[in-house]
Amino acid sequence: MHSYHDKKSDPFYKLPASKPASSKIVNEARNALSTVGTQRPFTPREDIRKLFGSSSSRTQDNRPPSSFSLDACNFEYCDSRPVSGTRLRPLSNKPKLPLLPPEDTESAPRTPHPPLHPMLAKRSSIGRRRLLEPLSQGTLVSDCGNQPEEGKKQESTEGSSHISRVHLEDNIPISGSQQALNESDNTEHLQKLPEQNISLEDDSRCGPCGRRCSPPLSHSHQGSSISGIKAGFESEQVRGTEQETETEINLWVVKVFPILQELDAACNDKNVEDLCCICAKLHKCLEDGNMLGKQCIKRASILKTLYRLIEIGSDKLNLRLSGLILALKVSGKNLLSICKVLFKISRNENNDDFFQNYNILGYLLEVLQNEDVRANSEAFLYCMAAIKFLSGNTALLNDLLKKQAVEILVALMKQIITYNAAPGTSSPNIGHLLVQLTATLRNLADLPQSRQMFLESNALSDLCLLMEHFVCDEDICTNISRILSKLSSYNDCCTTLIGCARCYPALLAVLRKHPNKQDLVVRIFYTLGNLTAKNNKAREQLYEEKGSIKTLLGFLHTYIEFDINSEQKKYTENTENTTERMKDSKRPSEIEDVLVKLIRLLANMSIYSVIGKDLAANQSCVTLLMLILDYKSVEKCEELLINTVAAINNLSYYQDCPSIIIDRRLQISQLLLKLLLCNNMDAILETTRVFGNLSHYQDVCDFIVARKIYKFMVTLLDAKHQDVCFSACGVLVNLNEDRSKRALLKQDGGIKKLADCLRDFGPSDWQLAGLVCKALWNFSENITEAQSCFGHEETHIIMELLSSFLDEEIALHKRWNDDLMEYHKTYWEEEFKPVASQLLERIQTHYSSLEPLPI
Repeated sequence: MHSYHDKKSDPFYKLPASKPASSKIVNEARNALSTVGTQRPFTPREDIRKLFGSSSSRTQDNRPPSSFSLDACNFEYCDSRPVSGTRLRPLSNKPKLPLLPPEDTESAPRTPHPPLHPMLAKRSSIGRRRLLEPLSQGTLVSDCGNQPEEGKKQESTEGSSHISRVHLEDNIPISGSQQALNESDNTEHLQKLPEQNISLEDDSRCGPCGRRCSPPLSHSHQGSSISGIKAGFESEQVRGTEQETETEINLWVVKVFPILQELDAACNDKNVEDLCCICAKLHKCLEDGNMLGKQCIKRASILKTLYRLIEIGSDKLNLRLSGLILALKVSGKNLLSICKVLFKISRNENNDDFFQNYNILGYLLEVLQNEDVRANSEAFLYCMAAIKFLSGNTALLNDLLKKQAVEILVALMKQIITYNAAPGTSSPNIGHLLVQLTATLRNLADLPQSRQMFLESNALSDLCLLMEHFVCDEDICTNISRILSKLSSYNDCCTTLIGCARCYPALLAVLRKHPNKQDLVVRIFYTLGNLTAKNNKAREQLYEEKGSIKTLLGFLHTYIEFDINSEQKKYTENTENTTERMKDSKRPSEIEDVLVKLIRLLANMSIYSVIGKDLAANQSCVTLLMLILDYKSVEKCEELLINTVAAINNLSYYQDCPSIIIDRRLQISQLLLKLLLCNNMDAILETTRVFGNLSHYQDVCDFIVARKIYKFMVTLLDAKHQDVCFSACGVLVNLNEDRSKRALLKQDGGIKKLADCLRDFGPSDWQLAGLVCKALWNFSENITEAQSCFGHEETHIIMELLSSFLDEEIALHKRWNDDLMEYHKTYWEEEFKPVASQLLERIQTHYSSLEPLPI
């Protein structure tokens, strides 16, 4: 039987020649390779809600307007009429009116008029004149104080309120002669039309603006009998595919029309609360009567009434009106105008509660879901912008999620990708719309519960495809990079992105297209760093993309130059407030943040052996990393230095191939000294790991001894941090391979500190316990020298600990659940037990004459 004492030429620090087991691979990763984490780039919140943020690449010349005035003139009444199901044949004879009226008006032909309606015959000439009066000062309700006395008297006798005429756009031009005829024939023509058509449908008169004008609300119905109104409705020709039913007529006469009369009466007082209540009542009435949507027979009359109320100018009232108008399914220019109204209101955060209370979000999402984006791209733009503003409110953001906003927006995005399949098929509005859409998805991605919706709708793959289609649009690409940076923080999203074939080509294409767009670049590097942190397939896929390593190293070189120039500018700049600069000195700049994320990506990629060996042999890569170590200060940019050392540590692991790291190991060791003296434990840990790899070489061991670094390693054994103790112990194991340096371990209580590490961390970390035993084994290789180094007390402590930990029942008894028990048992059997049993045997053989310590 032989012992480890017989194999003095085979110290524990050497790696086994055979293929390592799974635990050995993990052990090697802990010794040499480590992934690097970092914080997600910070996105500042815009103080003011804007269509495009302050960092947008869009100039004032190539962006849609965000300020405009809106009133009833912006609505078209032709949209409010139900579409006819029958196409009329054109007239063969097209009579033309003379351009100028003839001089002899007696002999001139008169335009025929329909028979006089009995209810219109009662209208006074004053009421007729008021119908044709222009809108006064842009207000909706007439100001009684500005009327002539005769007008006031006549109004009081009629006992009704009037709403001034507003100008409406129409596509039918009116010739000068026809306008002259209309004005000369003042009252006859309208008095011969049905009453309902005059109050709600007539567009035949023109005001001074030359545009078609709507009449006021139908106050002339007041005083007439219900039976007369009903008869007028029954006689009206319906423009839809079917006529009104008796139920619809009764609902209109009994419920809807009286509410419209209430609106008419409430307009004089301009009481917003009353108008909102009446609008809510109207909405409920139409909803209960199944009169919402485009199938409502009297939709035209209702919409005309609602359009006029817009001019009152109350955000609260306009939200009520907009919800009802959208529920009536307007389209075309009217849809655009309503979306603009909501866009303006949503810019004020104080209105957010109204949006939630009136369920406007639901109607906005219905527009995106049901309308054609190509035909309504401008309306979609302002609709989407309003949703984006509201998504900045946490309560409304959750409401959007409940209303399936993610699924709706992703579906819209898919449509746009399909429409944009051919080059040059997208309009400028589509690009502006996508900026708002992706910004909203960015806000939704903040909610953890949205992640599953992004995955189920295959949004990640579509976002990558959209990025490829709009690679030239900085704003769209920036928003998508923000979405991916948020979602890639989760393992399931990383897995999905890794499986997306277009992910890496799209991200690399954007990097090459916008190399100086720092807020975009930093998020792409962060996303790629997340993908390569835990998945070897992701590292391999990115590496195999054509020109990927060249692109990454090119960015490293460029941004190091940017950073050096920025540093020089800071030093040469004459600033008065030095104290303020010192306060902000620890915050990384945008350039430094790009370097942090990029070097972290290179460190993670280098865990894949092919990439690691390639980068370790790359002169440019190693030189740039050393340059950062040289000119950057750990006090000012800790994270950048830590990531740089982590990358060097991973590259220093590959020693069986040509390596610039190994060739320049002494220079690197010199640069690492300043990190050992800092107060950052993460920096000390990464530096110790590098020394653990480089201390396999004799010249580095001599450097460690010459610069007293070994004393620092002994001190680190007291650091109550398992990984730090593990790395420091690894350096001491390598130092003890040289017999001339073994006596150094005794200095500063090295043996006692190793025994303390074994006691404190052994039961929870059998890897570390095994490494401590390896250090003690190498140290005690020459038993005569070891006998003088091991003290009486130290010997008994080590023997008791080894005896206890080698008992499986004591070492593993009821400490962990089943899964962890299997994990710890594997390390106990493979890492700790073999060397601990041999070390205990050696100590028992040569120290058997020692008496036990008193209890």
